[in-house]
Amino acid sequence: MSALRGLRVIETAESPAGEYCGKLLADFGADVVKVERPGVGSPTRSMHPLIGSGPEPENSGLFAYLNTNKRSVVCDPSTEAGAGLLHGLIAGAHAVVDDHDPTWLVGVGLSPGDVERRYPELVVCSITPYGHHAPPQTWNAQSLNVFHASGWGFHTPSHADPSTAPLKGPGRFLVDYEAGLDAALCVVACLYGLLHGRPGRFVDVSEQAVMASRSDCVTGRFVTGEITPEGSREDYDQQGPASFFPCADGYVYLYVTSTSHWRALKDLLGHPAWLDGFDDDWLEFSVTREKVARFHDGFARWVSDEERVAVSERAQRIGVPLVPVNDASDLPESAQYRHRGFFREVHHPVLGTVRHPTVPYLLSASPAVITSAAPALGEHTDDPAWLGDRPTVVATQHRRPGRSRGGPLAGIRVVELTKVWAGPYAGKLLAFLGAEVIKVETSTRPEEMRAYGGTDVDHAPFFLSINPEILSVDLDIKTPAGMDQLRALIAESDVVVNNLRPGAMERQGLGHPDLAAIRPDIISVSIKMWGNDGPLGYQTGYAPCFAALSGLAALVGHPGGGPLGTSMRYGDSTVGAAAAFAALAALVHRETTGEGQFVDLSAVETLSSMAGDSLVEHALTGRPMQPDGNRHPDMAPHGCYPCRDGTWLSLAVVDDEQWRRLCQTLSAPGQLASAYGTRTVRLAGADALDDELAALTRDRDVDDLVQRLRAAGVPAAKSATALDVIADDMLWARECFRFVSDHVEGLRPVLGASWRMSTDNATIENGAPNLGEHDGYVFGDVLGAPSRSN
Repeated sequence: MSALRGLRVIETAESPAGEYCGKLLADFGADVVKVERPGVGSPTRSMHPLIGSGPEPENSGLFAYLNTNKRSVVCDPSTEAGAGLLHGLIAGAHAVVDDHDPTWLVGVGLSPGDVERRYPELVVCSITPYGHHAPPQTWNAQSLNVFHASGWGFHTPSHADPSTAPLKGPGRFLVDYEAGLDAALCVVACLYGLLHGRPGRFVDVSEQAVMASRSDCVTGRFVTGEITPEGSREDYDQQGPASFFPCADGYVYLYVTSTSHWRALKDLLGHPAWLDGFDDDWLEFSVTREKVARFHDGFARWVSDEERVAVSERAQRIGVPLVPVNDASDLPESAQYRHRGFFREVHHPVLGTVRHPTVPYLLSASPAVITSAAPALGEHTDDPAWLGDRPTVVATQHRRPGRSRGGPLAGIRVVELTKVWAGPYAGKLLAFLGAEVIKVETSTRPEEMRAYGGTDVDHAPFFLSINPEILSVDLDIKTPAGMDQLRALIAESDVVVNNLRPGAMERQGLGHPDLAAIRPDIISVSIKMWGNDGPLGYQTGYAPCFAALSGLAALVGHPGGGPLGTSMRYGDSTVGAAAAFAALAALVHRETTGEGQFVDLSAVETLSSMAGDSLVEHALTGRPMQPDGNRHPDMAPHGCYPCRDGTWLSLAVVDDEQWRRLCQTLSAPGQLASAYGTRTVRLAGADALDDELAALTRDRDVDDLVQRLRAAGVPAAKSATALDVIADDMLWARECFRFVSDHVEGLRPVLGASWRMSTDNATIENGAPNLGEHDGYVFGDVLGAPSRSN
């Protein structure tokens, strides 16, 4: 049985962000009904890749990827009949997913006020580039603009040549998929609330806020002033020799940061004499550009004759985080991906049998499956197949938290056995939705983030940035007494999240069967690089390793060049968001069946999902997926252009009218405007066009140019530095930055939630905890009281 079976979602969305949100819900069995325009359908039906000579509304590989498991209804809500059909569908639904601008929602009767008045038991989730309170001139922003406005674009790739343009990141729709993931997380959380009699609500998701929140451990240190960003392309980078290296049959990626890594690396290389010039602890205490360059030169010579998979497996066996750089053709052949069934064949009536990427999480009781290909336009218009009453709760386990904070997950308790970033980020998102999240720690071995960059374990900037609204209990599970207390806590909880090393939970008697013996309906969530088992399950790594293995890193770079990869900081928080979403799907399943389960998440597969359309395109065309700079098959110009004082302008021109307005704003020569007057010509001559535009923007003030272009209706944004992000008025206005309590300085700003809800938002006011700060509450109120489980 699928986790969201019996829940209906109406999808009025028409962009990859909203359609990806709907896809995630449909993956878990929700009945997602897509409302489309008569004749042409969703705009994504005409976006590349367009395959073969089939009928145009049905031959887009992008649409095929984003819309499996959905139904299609044709409707024009501007007509009386269409409006009647749309609201008839909504009247029988639990949620609506949309990505139009606020004016469109008002026109169809789905504004926040309409929802509160007409549909008090409906969840409406709206995804827009900058949120509902952003100025109208920003409403037409494209993914590239948001990527740059969020800070990620300026810092992609890592260790960039400052004379070259910032790159768009992997694939075409990274921002859309990230925003769709947060939207799906919110929708499922609110559906959980509906099951428990809580009101419906309007959820406003800002794509910019989603992307900004994904950099919380980096930006969080900047906004407090604990670290002063330089405003350079390296502000998101880490010191050290992490990099891509060509080898005999491709590329490998090396990420080493500690003394233990270095000693293992020396063993791998056979202790050559040139390594004697490096102290064993240089990665932690004496990194310099000169040393990094010297190491790169020596390691590049050594690895150049090695085969990428073989040398990476040797390295992993002795503890060196070295991985092969995979591309789209490598993934279906991976023994690990085959073991986990990540790719499944789906038969599409026009495109044929297509190898689809599925989901990065395996659920033991309610797995996500693809049951049908994307629908034909209007295939279900005459057969809406009403579902009837909503599912009922059969086994509620609500608890009274130590502090009432509101939110759709109020009454849920999460035990967090996590460290560093991905696991804590999952816990943070659940806490921001109202769950009580208890982090199990021990003062004898504080987790790594408590040791980075701070004066003591209770005031380390990384930890403080990632863990607001988390409770902490000091409990040493290496001792019999500590393990007994942990088991007692799990018996009083709903979800257990861990991202410990492969096998660590099982060795401590905390594998899923052990947890289910403590509490049969427990939901246990495991976050590992490759997932919990499989031929490569023993391997470990960090976020840049995930990106290299997943196929993402291979997509970032200049045409004809090698992989440059995503920003070094990208990946962990995305994995945490996916884990939180899968946990909530399992939670809804438990409420309607009484059944707990094991959620097994692969970090590498999570990042593959962030370029799922590229994987489908490769499966359909056989073309290699290689670095493509800032190119986009449907837009030109599409890229980053130099401005005065080392700043950069992102432009994404959708059609010929926007091109004319761009030329007018730049006072471009008439010959240039006419020579590139059609999209076909602009796409064919994109390189020369970029050079022409760079000459026109190079001496302009970027902020003035962005303001004028937006006023003219051209999608534009500055490529934001870290300083720009922490000063961004739109992020502050929607409380993406929040002030929370701080044990030393009183208050500190942190990255808050990417969403705003019309009612019952969980309060976000407590900062990260001191280690063991909530021992009294946990040992007394939770463990000292009689069990509240059913």
